Amino acid sequence: MHVTHEIIFAGRSNVGKSSLIRRLTGKRVKTGRLAGVTRKPTHIAFKDLLITDLPGYGFLHGIPNAIQERIKDQIIHYIEDNEDRIVCAVQVIDASAFCEIVDRWQARGEIPVDIEMFEFLCDLDMNIVIAANKTDLVKDRDHNLDQIVERFDLLPPWRQWLDTVAPVSAKKGDVAALTTLLRDGLHRIGRDDLFGYFRM
Repeated sequence: MHVTHEIIFAGRSNVGKSSLIRRLTGKRVKTGRLAGVTRKPTHIAFKDLLITDLPGYGFLHGIPNAIQERIKDQIIHYIEDNEDRIVCAVQVIDASAFCEIVDRWQARGEIPVDIEMFEFLCDLDMNIVIAANKTDLVKDRDHNLDQIVERFDLLPPWRQWLDTVAPVSAKKGDVAALTTLLRDGLHRIGRDDLFGYFRM
């Protein structure tokens, strides 16, 4: 099979990338039992489209810093090597913990790894979707999403970014917003024939 298009899923460990892919496609991606165990991209193929689950990045308890940095470098190189065929980069975040994590990093004078990844994808001029997962754990969803877009340096209210932000809950099977944006991306390249591989 010759791969011509690819959708990648990136995000820190334990944000639910693999669960989200399973809900979207009905296919299971191989995962490690512990966070940080998956250190290579894993794939699902539909025709000439590849769905790629990238290893989780960020702080991993019990994983040496050198390995964590190597994982991050591998992710960056993978994206750079395949950018010509990447139709969409889905950056998965944990909506219930994202703002707290970003604020903690910034309080230490560090650039949060999620923001660093988003800026990297922007620099490559990629079609980026922020999949705000675990929205079922958030009390005031709109306020939470306003706070999230602000930390990505996007102007609230979040609803003006409906072409970029997809509130989802892999656990509850609520993935329609993400499916819509993925289908939009495929439509732009004339691949409506791939719509059926993504559940609403």
